[in-house]
Amino acid sequence: MTSGPGALFGNFPNKSVGSFILLKAIKMSLNETPSADRLHIGFFGRRNAGKSSLVNAVTGQDLAVVSEVKGTTTDPVQKAMELLPLGPVLIIDTPGFDDDSGPLGEKRVERTRRILRKTDVAVMVVDAAQGLTASDQELLGLIKDRGLKHLVVYNKSDLLPQLPPEAPGAVFVSAATGDGVLELKERLAALAATGEPEPMLVGDLIDPDDFAVLVVPIDKAAPKGRLILPQQQVIRGILEAGGVSIVVRETELEAALAGLGRPPRLVITDSQVFDQAAAATPPQIPLTSFSILFARYKGFLDQAVRGVRALDRLVEGDRILIAEGCTHHRQCEDIGTVKLPRLIAARLGGNLDFHFTSGGDFPEDLTPYRLVLHCGACMLNEREMQYRQALALDQGVPFTNYGLALAHLKGVLARSLTLWPRLAAELGS
Repeated sequence: MTSGPGALFGNFPNKSVGSFILLKAIKMSLNETPSADRLHIGFFGRRNAGKSSLVNAVTGQDLAVVSEVKGTTTDPVQKAMELLPLGPVLIIDTPGFDDDSGPLGEKRVERTRRILRKTDVAVMVVDAAQGLTASDQELLGLIKDRGLKHLVVYNKSDLLPQLPPEAPGAVFVSAATGDGVLELKERLAALAATGEPEPMLVGDLIDPDDFAVLVVPIDKAAPKGRLILPQQQVIRGILEAGGVSIVVRETELEAALAGLGRPPRLVITDSQVFDQAAAATPPQIPLTSFSILFARYKGFLDQAVRGVRALDRLVEGDRILIAEGCTHHRQCEDIGTVKLPRLIAARLGGNLDFHFTSGGDFPEDLTPYRLVLHCGACMLNEREMQYRQALALDQGVPFTNYGLALAHLKGVLARSLTLWPRLAAELGS
């Protein structure tokens, strides 16, 4: 029986393939869970309630600066780590919610409110000696209004002459002595367990031994010596499903498809070369993009498909918000700030008013905008994206993403959704 690459790929032209999988380039990323896929645990409370001390006690590390001075934590501090028995988590220490030190204090409180947007489990830290204050009650109300899983933790229990009867859902701990910290971790693990299957990025779209061809342009915007996070994560998902990843540039896609011994299960392309990928991929082979896969993974594909139609209703002078979840260095041909605005303006034939946000910045009031155009959100967790799309939905503002917008602008939108017939059918309704 013949073995080796020839047996797997048939008559594959040696010089036509850009690359298969550059394991060296993605090795570190495959061994480290991205922050967006980690359980986000936020520690909230008043100044001097001992949030930072408790964070250090729970993690067993000096992640946060501890001081008797009120307001020592002036900015959210976050750390990705493995925390038993929880697994990969992102721990977030926040400024005091009762910071009343003028305009700067208001900004700190606002940053704490923003952290609530992406928190999966909230730890409400209360000074046990003082009990629940009006400020604590206000914060607890916000946590409950957002439907967050949470624990009320009474810190500094070592200063009490005796522990009062435990309130429902509350935990008494001492960051100073370590009493109750193990119980807190166990309670967090129990609270975080959902019992629901984790969403899949691509693994449910392929079967073992299926080929998946990934189209990855290498241009000025491509990071030197590595693949970008969405590409790495899709490769990881294919590996976990037992599939075979074939990574090529758009210029080698046609030759790569011709050299395979059998058709691939699907082709996944960078959205910027959607038209080239569509031209080179036979119509019977499903074609989609990394960005569209991430819209599904983050739970907003349905809304994004409905929102993309707003591109056809834009008129001169309309405001469009283009939002990115990361804060990368922008190149001269940046997709969000240059390429997309240029394509949209060219389609309209008039001037539009583009506004841009990045990272954790995202306006609460979206009513001035006729459309929100979001990136694939590989750097944001699902809860943060649910919050952003809910804002848009509640305010009646269409919400879509880069991949769907580019597919629409390049005339391949229906084809990009053939993996999801219901959504493809909605386009014609």
